[in-house]
Parts: sequence; C-alpha cells; structure tokens
Amino acid sequence: MKVRKRSIVGMIGATGIATSISLVLMDKYKRQSLMNKWNEWKNAMQMNESHLPIEEAGDPGKDNLENADMVAEGSQFGVHYYNKVRQ
Repeated sequence: MKVRKRSIVGMIGATGIATSISLVLMDKYKRQSLMNKWNEWKNAMQMNESHLPIEEAGDPGKDNLENADMVAEGSQFGVHYYNKVRQ
C-alpha cells in the first residue's frame, strides 16, 4: 500500500489540530474565554459592516439606466473617459 508523504503530513497535522482544539474545549475557563473572543470579533465585524457606505452609494443599475444599458451592451465609453481623466 502506497501512501504519499503529503497525505501522512496532512493526517498528522489534522490530528494535532483536533487534539489541540479538544484540549482547549475541555477546560471550562478556556472554552468561555474562546467564546468571549469569538463574540468580540463577531461584534467588531458587524460594526465595521454597518459603517460601509454601500447604502449611500446607491445602485448604479437602477440610478442611471442609460449608462447601465450601454455597459451591458459592451460600451467602453466609461473606460476611455476614466483613462482620459486620469491622465
């Protein structure tokens, strides 16, 4: 039976990770600490999402139908205009 070295290394790594996780989750204090950190991170990500200007930007497909149609048809006017202004 031929087993690749990469497979063996992957299995050993997965076993090590599973063992580490189980040791952390067995201790009630460590488990609670991990959950607190997870909730803090999740709340921080939700706060960052709420500050994004997506709602202020609008929907270009609905707000400017003529340009959206031109782009959908393959118009390069916007690209050329952008390049011209940038120069």
